[in-house]
Amino acid sequence: MSHGNCHGHCDHDHGNAEDIGIQYNLYEKIDKHNLQCLNETIDGSGKTVFKSWENRLDRNNFVESDADEELLFNIPFTGNVKLKGIRIASEDSPTHPSKLRLFKNKPNMTFDDVSMEAEQEFELQKDSEGVLEYMPKIVTFSSVSHLTMHFPSNFGAENTKIYYIGLKGEWTPGHRHGVTICTYEARPNLDDHKLKHLDSVTKHIE
Repeated sequence: MSHGNCHGHCDHDHGNAEDIGIQYNLYEKIDKHNLQCLNETIDGSGKTVFKSWENRLDRNNFVESDADEELLFNIPFTGNVKLKGIRIASEDSPTHPSKLRLFKNKPNMTFDDVSMEAEQEFELQKDSEGVLEYMPKIVTFSSVSHLTMHFPSNFGAENTKIYYIGLKGEWTPGHRHGVTICTYEARPNLDDHKLKHLDSVTKHIE
């Protein structure tokens, strides 16, 4: 099977299923409550394609585009991610997405925003089992708190269908902003300073 033009690197991974399952576990680190999928036919269906490697062939849960072939995912993580691999499973049909564009740390993107240059683009091949692995640039995607995935086209169908999106990488907890305790007493109060100055001037006049 020819790999074709992958615009970025893609490979067949011949590792065993257990190893791949362990690697492709970032779906557990997605803030599913705030994940958005724009142009999905059924509300909430976009969230269902981020699932375990073992369930990638499940055909009961999938997302299908609505008005046209485009799909846009806004994916917030519960920490910082170093993204190392992407797998996509669809049908061996024209409904399979043909291109993927990635944006880093740009929350709440809409279709009005996708005209900007993507951090990386991939030409996709038809893959019904998620065996092809697309490799993001490690330097670019080494600290990702939010990932946007834009699928602008497919192989000729009116609608795009996706059954599985797998994400591989390393996750670290996000930095929490603690409450800063300020010692206001140590700072000069300008209002107090002005009042004392006025009192001094008043006494001098008297």
